[in-house]
Amino acid sequence: MTTRTAPGGALARLIRSSADRRPAAGAAEVCDLCAEPLSEDHPHLYDTGQAEVRCACRACSVLFADARHGTGAGDGQFRLVPTRRIRLPEVDTAALGVPVGLVFFVPRADGSVTAEGPSPAGAMRWEVDAAAWQRAVAGCPPLAGMTPDVEALLVNTVHGLDHHWIVPVDDCFRMLAVVRREWRGLSGGGRMWPAVERFFEELTERP
Repeated sequence: MTTRTAPGGALARLIRSSADRRPAAGAAEVCDLCAEPLSEDHPHLYDTGQAEVRCACRACSVLFADARHGTGAGDGQFRLVPTRRIRLPEVDTAALGVPVGLVFFVPRADGSVTAEGPSPAGAMRWEVDAAAWQRAVAGCPPLAGMTPDVEALLVNTVHGLDHHWIVPVDDCFRMLAVVRREWRGLSGGGRMWPAVERFFEELTERP
């Protein structure tokens, strides 16, 4: 399994796109594609070319992306980020070879799987062994139905917790934004882990 730090690459851009794309005080949030004002529960599109999550109005989400295949006016560049969340029974993620308890696993359109999570050195990314992932899928069949690039297995087993979820990738980037905001020192400090626990406690299942 290959491990690399990605403080300035695609993952960092994704975290910024989730945490920092906020309108100025008093300004309405707008669609990243057409600049139309957005409702609070607007859709998100995953931009495969820039590895960014983009806010979209309803019209652009229909025009530019197909929920199943990522096809539309964007010629496959944009994929609609689903909204479903499914809480899972415990998944043996230790067998996937990732040495951290706060991590998310994203199956990719090319068949590979990446694991991403925070560390004192910045955001880390691992390439997961394909055979190990298939064994995890065999033990937890809902993982086989995850949509590549836009859904993730999100895990938190730190401090004895047992959180295993299938979530849209923008949930993962929100979690990383919480970590980035609260992290202090080498271990995260006294504020970061309670903030992460609150994040997981507030997750709710959605169809």
